[in-house]
Amino acid sequence: MKVAAWALATLIACGLLFGLITLVALEGQEVVVLRTSDGRGHTRETRTWVADHAGLVWIEAANPEREFYHHILENPDVELQRRAEVRRYHAVSVATPDGHALIRRLLVEKYGWADRWIGLIADTSQSIAIRLEPR
Repeated sequence: MKVAAWALATLIACGLLFGLITLVALEGQEVVVLRTSDGRGHTRETRTWVADHAGLVWIEAANPEREFYHHILENPDVELQRRAEVRRYHAVSVATPDGHALIRRLLVEKYGWADRWIGLIADTSQSIAIRLEPR
């Protein structure tokens, strides 16, 4: 009985630790809010990581099935809340091997260990770079 209770407590503690590390990885550095809408006017807010490169803002759709990515394909006019400021952008999908390599490099450079941790639980091998051009 004591061994089972100890094993259960250990399992719960490990789960909580895993969850805490994941939360810190996801939210411990800069996170922005992307507002998208589909062709029918349904809006969505997505918390995501962001990187700056060549004077432009870049985000990533971890895979092509992401709902916000489909919104962008239907209506590329988006808003990005970064810190306390909201700006409007025209989102351009860069669904190429070079785009994928660029966004992966930018996010690894900026988020470091957090990007590697999330990579253990989320497959980004098909991720798509999205360039945000100011409107």
